[in-house]
Amino acid sequence: MSTSLSEPLPSGAPSHDPGKADEPGRPVRGWRRLLFGSGSQPRWVRPAFWGLLLVTAVLYLWGLGASGNANSFYAASVWAGTKSWKALFFAALDPSNAITVDKPPAALWVMALSGRIFGFNSWSMLVPQALEGVLAVGLLYSAVRRWFGPAAGLIGGFVLAFTPVAALMFRFNNPDAMLVLLMVLACWAMVRAVENGRVRWVVLAGAAVGFAFLAKMMQGYVIIPALALAYLWAAPVSLGKRFLHMLWGALAIVVSTGWFVLAVALWPASSRPFIGGSSNNSEWQLAIGYNGLGRVFGGDGNPSSGGGGAGPGGGGGASGMFGGATGITRMFSSTFGGEISWLLPTALIALVALLVFAWRAPRTDRVRAAALLWGGWLVVNGVLFSFMSGIIHPYYTVAIAPPIAALVGIGAAEMWRRRDDVRARTVLALMTAAAGVWAFVLLDRDASWLPWLRWAVLVLALAGAAALVAVAQARRAMAVTAVVVSLVGGLGGGAAWAVATASQPHSGSIPTSGPSGAGGAGGFGGGMPGGGQGGASAEMRKYIQETFGGRAGGTGGSGGASSFGGGMGGPDGGTANSALVKLLKSTNTRWAAATVGSQQAASLELTSYKAVMAMGGFSGSDNSPTLAQFEQYVAQGEIHYLIAGGGMSGGTSGSATGGTSGGGRSTGGSTGTAGSTGLPGSGGSNAPGGATSGAPSRTASGEFPGGPGGFPGGEGGFGETRGGSGGLPGGAAGGAGGGAGGMFGGTSSNQISQIESWVKAHYKAITVGGQTVYDLTQPKS
Repeated sequence: MSTSLSEPLPSGAPSHDPGKADEPGRPVRGWRRLLFGSGSQPRWVRPAFWGLLLVTAVLYLWGLGASGNANSFYAASVWAGTKSWKALFFAALDPSNAITVDKPPAALWVMALSGRIFGFNSWSMLVPQALEGVLAVGLLYSAVRRWFGPAAGLIGGFVLAFTPVAALMFRFNNPDAMLVLLMVLACWAMVRAVENGRVRWVVLAGAAVGFAFLAKMMQGYVIIPALALAYLWAAPVSLGKRFLHMLWGALAIVVSTGWFVLAVALWPASSRPFIGGSSNNSEWQLAIGYNGLGRVFGGDGNPSSGGGGAGPGGGGGASGMFGGATGITRMFSSTFGGEISWLLPTALIALVALLVFAWRAPRTDRVRAAALLWGGWLVVNGVLFSFMSGIIHPYYTVAIAPPIAALVGIGAAEMWRRRDDVRARTVLALMTAAAGVWAFVLLDRDASWLPWLRWAVLVLALAGAAALVAVAQARRAMAVTAVVVSLVGGLGGGAAWAVATASQPHSGSIPTSGPSGAGGAGGFGGGMPGGGQGGASAEMRKYIQETFGGRAGGTGGSGGASSFGGGMGGPDGGTANSALVKLLKSTNTRWAAATVGSQQAASLELTSYKAVMAMGGFSGSDNSPTLAQFEQYVAQGEIHYLIAGGGMSGGTSGSATGGTSGGGRSTGGSTGTAGSTGLPGSGGSNAPGGATSGAPSRTASGEFPGGPGGFPGGEGGFGETRGGSGGLPGGAAGGAGGGAGGMFGGTSSNQISQIESWVKAHYKAITVGGQTVYDLTQPKS
């Protein structure tokens, strides 16, 4: 039943039953029904819904092509999928199927199929992501409106659409867009299930969760406790049936997840790509290890939070990779705050209020059920993000944008309906004031951007909060004014930040939200380019500065700055080595070349449009290929060149200071040889022989776990090793790590070290555009 904003719920009255169908009215058919809805609802409802979707579509689609390949790691896999059905099915990085990306393929299937239909380009890849965002907003609106009316749905949908991290990720090609859509779909189905107790909706929710696993593995399962709690508590059927229905839902999860895992297990390993990120070429091990428990506790290829000094983010306890210190305040920190926390205090206030007001309600009360569903999602996922010790990036928090949006919409609408109760008006005032005050704090962290805005939202929010307390005695015009002022003050800061985010192109491995004036976040050199062409706030620049001791840099434009040195420039992070690209284009072998690391291979593929083998996978530590396999490929004439170190920077590559990715000099250090990847700033660059040149970075022992001069974990390498001695591709192993070093600037795994030694022993090195290349068709005489 729809409820007008002018109709308060009498104090002490039970909550409405939003599960009931609208009252029958004059039937409306055809296009009028499509545009204006049925006669049982106010005429403004359906146009407002279409307006919400239109505004969301404009926000997510406008200027989308400016981001180019976005994250080249996934873009290369999408391109490969347009060339090979097997590469599409497994999410291989190259069309010749050497190795997959380190995520399951569902999110990439949609983009690759779009590329097959429309041709591979930025628009065909990113438009599906944007449309997934529009659909997620529509589903959230529908789920919230069904129980709490159109006003609640519109507020919730708007909050989701204009959450900065959502505006970032629905315009990007990471798997998070598909993940969020499927999680919202699961909640939408569970709303229907709780409403009528029908098992088919539970099965649909389970299937959505299963496919969310195929988008981003175990993160898709985090929503399960909230779904189960809401149904077991509030579904209008007997307890036995509730548990039986849960078993059917669990079966749906197993089937929708397991079919692909089983397909990978049964497919002969020799005729499919290696499962990138896994230690034993297994999809399930990847899910449980590197992308599962390893993310939570560290290990399995994730940097551990212990040992060797503070991890990224500074001291004060355990740190997650790129996530700062763990703890309950992490979501409000300078690293995460600008991405997700704009309305987090408001949502938490709403959650508590909803539970309190529904305390004595019947078991099937919809208010409590909604609080358990959306609040359970927010609390479980939020706590997990707050205490993860493995790799976590700020953009992961897009997964909690929907429950925040839903709770804000539901809380606002429900408290407004109860506005004759002074407690409800007080809650409304607290929600509004919290939104305005926290927006002021976040905007003040980057005070140079629209300095008037933080004061405007603060004044409007506080004025609106004061007006809401007195709204019960106010006339209708005054009540409407109070609502409008409160909405503008409470939502304006985050919405402005989201619009600023959408107005900027983003590329690289670690994109961040924010306006252009804030400067680029920087990502990785060596093919892991800057995080977003002016998309990072001052708080993120400060975080990078303090964490890695180098400039966050960022000059805007299409390149994006890198806070790490490296070798790979290419589409996202530097100037392409045109001579090398021309060389690769002239080949007709199965793989034009092989190089260390998926990022390097991806950048080469996206400039040459030739298959490039990524030895060692994303971090260079995967055991693929083995020396025997590599020798066989060479003997059969399937690999033409081996590219040492970076590959695209057009010269020897040292540790670059913030301005550009590729060749450079670290502050206080010496110029590295091809492929070296030392930490920039106060330290030196890592020379390719296991030693550190120049002054050590940050501290004598290396601030990151694992040893001197290295990148986090392992033996001065990237994370804990999976079958090898660690090492970021193109980076020195540092100190004791990696052994021989040499052409790759330190070894990434035992397999890569063996391949390196074998190639150096049997093939001559040539220089192409300043880059060291080995022609594997011309052995030494």
